[in-house]
Amino acid sequence: MLTRRRFLLISAALALPSVGFAAPLHVETGIAMGAQVTLRLSHPDGPALAARAMAEIARLEAVFSLYQPQSALSRLNRDARLDAPPFELLDCLSIAGAVHAASDGRFDPTVQPLWLAHARATEEGRPLDDATRHAALGVTGWDKLGLSAGRITLRPGMALTLNGIAQGYIADRVAVLLAAEGLTDSLIDTGEMVALGGHPGGGPWPVALREGGSVGLRGRALATSAPLGMTFGNDGRTSHILDPHTGLPTSARWRSVSISAPTAALADALSTSACLTKVKEDIGRICHHFPDTRVEAAVNL
Repeated sequence: MLTRRRFLLISAALALPSVGFAAPLHVETGIAMGAQVTLRLSHPDGPALAARAMAEIARLEAVFSLYQPQSALSRLNRDARLDAPPFELLDCLSIAGAVHAASDGRFDPTVQPLWLAHARATEEGRPLDDATRHAALGVTGWDKLGLSAGRITLRPGMALTLNGIAQGYIADRVAVLLAAEGLTDSLIDTGEMVALGGHPGGGPWPVALREGGSVGLRGRALATSAPLGMTFGNDGRTSHILDPHTGLPTSARWRSVSISAPTAALADALSTSACLTKVKEDIGRICHHFPDTRVEAAVNL
């Protein structure tokens, strides 16, 4: 089955011993937004705090999921209007809007009609015809979104996807919850990573990038996007990341792009928009709009 989940190319290299930790390292796993969630919590009450964090993840999935019919996002897409939207949805859309502006429109959550058109054509075993693509482009565009504290509105035929930012945003909200409980030296991984402090055994959390190299995370977040990590029809060529200007899958120039930032939502959105750039300098120019944001790796095909 064709899924929206990006193939993530980062893995934590967490082989350091637990001897001498101030608190036992509790590891909890689960599933959210189609990806594995792993929490590594250094705290005497790790299991109880992990349960609270997992409950928060489930609550947020009910805001952002495209597959839960009663999620806030699904209701907005169905009804083209959402009154009294959840704070988290407004906050996430605010971040998305900032990245949209900084990336010259490369990051655009309104591409959902285009994505559905490509997915439908793929399932029917045919290329997407120009007429259908142009019709989907006609209901795509951040400027068509109505956004206020009391209401979100879409024009007829529009729909949003937050799959390029929501997993990072969820990681950030879990980090806020755990930090309020006094946790440090813990790692949250929802597909995008947030490090609260460093590794309990000393130093930063060591994260190995699948395409080579590594990043040490301490008090910041990391996200990786891969244009060909997931492809339409699993053909290995047709990227799932769409250019909102043309309505076509991006011509993949990157094997993967990894970006670190103060928040995972920002890193997530920036790494997605980076996949639509031609040269590394373009990625740097987008990141320049956001303080303390770094391109950790941009690996060409």
